[in-house]
Amino acid sequence: MAYYKTINNKLRQHCLYGCFLFMLVFLCSLASLGQTRDISKMGSGGKLNPLQAIMDIRHYTINLDVDIEKQSIKGNVEVRLNLSKQTDTLLLDLLDGMLVTKIKVNNATVKFNHQNDKIYITRNGGFKQGQQLIDVDYSGIPPVAVKPPWGGGFTWTKDSNGNPWMAINCQFEGGKIYFPCKDHPSDEPNEGVDLNITVPAALTVAGPGLLQKVITKKEKKTFYWKTNYTISNYCILFNIGKYKVVSDIYTTINGNKVPVEFYVLEVDTAHAKKLIETKIRDTKILEKYFGEYPWAKEKIGIAEVPNSGMEHQTMITFQNKFVYETIGQQDYSDNLFHEYAHEWWANKVTNKDWAHMWIQEGIATYAGALCMFELGGQEAYDKAINAHKRSIKNKKAVVQGEEINTQDTYTGDIYTKGSFFMHSLRFVTGDNVFFPTLKRLATDPAYTYDNFVTTTDVEQLFSKASGKNLKPFFDFYLRTTDVLNINLKETGYHKYEVKIDNYFMDLPVEVTTSNKTEKIIVPKEGVTLTSNTPPIIDAKGFYLKKISIQ
Repeated sequence: MAYYKTINNKLRQHCLYGCFLFMLVFLCSLASLGQTRDISKMGSGGKLNPLQAIMDIRHYTINLDVDIEKQSIKGNVEVRLNLSKQTDTLLLDLLDGMLVTKIKVNNATVKFNHQNDKIYITRNGGFKQGQQLIDVDYSGIPPVAVKPPWGGGFTWTKDSNGNPWMAINCQFEGGKIYFPCKDHPSDEPNEGVDLNITVPAALTVAGPGLLQKVITKKEKKTFYWKTNYTISNYCILFNIGKYKVVSDIYTTINGNKVPVEFYVLEVDTAHAKKLIETKIRDTKILEKYFGEYPWAKEKIGIAEVPNSGMEHQTMITFQNKFVYETIGQQDYSDNLFHEYAHEWWANKVTNKDWAHMWIQEGIATYAGALCMFELGGQEAYDKAINAHKRSIKNKKAVVQGEEINTQDTYTGDIYTKGSFFMHSLRFVTGDNVFFPTLKRLATDPAYTYDNFVTTTDVEQLFSKASGKNLKPFFDFYLRTTDVLNINLKETGYHKYEVKIDNYFMDLPVEVTTSNKTEKIIVPKEGVTLTSNTPPIIDAKGFYLKKISIQ
């Protein structure tokens, strides 16, 4: 400061003006950072930071004004959480491209440092064990999605009538791309989320949960959405468009009446009735196998978006130009069904760690095969499973360890090999065990809503139900890229030995001899069969395998 006192007034004015211009450019750069930054390699989850391990998120309140023309957001987020012990620092995740201007904890202004996509919040004396309320004021230009929904961000476009249309996707990057949060799959807001989103009055906001009210002020409308259930970080978002809401009522398998709401662009309302009818039929199929629709106290929601669909809780997104394929003389949309199956597998049954992402993607994909069976019979099911099998790359294990982020764990095999694994598991355990156990996984409170699951949880559930130790089977299929090496050897006149060279447990195998087709157990030492012709091993393809004939 002493230096500035020695310079003349004119020079001081130039310096101050220069500093002002520098700060203006700096702030503008901060505001535009979200627009220019490449977040395509950004992951979500992974190893949980110790500062966040002691935080239990209870509720988010997100208050945002969306500027369509500037493609920016401004507002504040309240994070209510419980600390399991005292700490000197609270830690939230938020993209550096967002400009944080003020933070209060329990109504008192605190210090913070926003860097490396994290907000470190401190104050003298730290923060005591128990409830904390963090209030973050911020603004900025969120990143633009490059290839949604796989490349996350905001999509700003227009519908065919020239009306603004905006969608958010952030499964791989996490909700931190646009709001301060704890970005880890192992912690969801147990008491739900309030989303209060302000947009130009001509537009509508589609959000999760139930719409509480809409308030019009001048040329803007604020839509107040509220969820009462726990919800995944990447499902806390909204879509904006010139929507019309087309509704119906669905009565669940347990007798609860649930509104069905399709937020469809006004230009596409002619397609709404058929889509809702398809949705209701799909709900009945999913409830048959996995129990009642998980969000019966809220809604069955669909929002039309300009990209491929996503499993956003109670408001899945949909886009396939309203084109259907025919299965068993019925119209079917794989995009619509798969994302809807995620209401059970992802939103209700949630991975504790992205390392176990196959649970949500693999079982949701397998649900599509079950739908094929319901619509087109066994042939349609077999065709779907065969397609999944042929798509398996097997370049790396489906489960690669623990505490792995989205980018590192994601491959196409979590869908296709995950689905085919369920098909194999069904053969190993038998339908009488498989289907009741699968439904239990989808309905038992130990695995749903506030609780999370890992591959070990699924394995132990099926092991107990089947009375077999299935861990070797789970490990072989999910934690390696191995396939069964089955050796068929002629050992005598009409005698053949079937043996698994890379044996890991006694396995049931379907074998067709000259006399019959039967399901036999192949132990470590193998089994000898009598047949006038070489036996056919696993003709229906229940396993990933190689067969050597000697």
